[in-house]
Amino acid sequence: MSKYSFHSSGPDSWSSPRPVRDPWLRQIHYGKIQPMEGAREGFLARLLRAS
Repeated sequence: MSKYSFHSSGPDSWSSPRPVRDPWLRQIHYGKIQPMEGAREGFLARLLRAS
């Protein structure tokens, strides 16, 4: 067995899962959930509809 060991600079994002986020905080951060039909619209269509 080797006397050397590997030390990382920090926790790996793959091995440490994201913390659970409250749905209300998620809505404040990302906005309301969009329906799947809205994903088919292009950027220009959404921009013209908003104005």
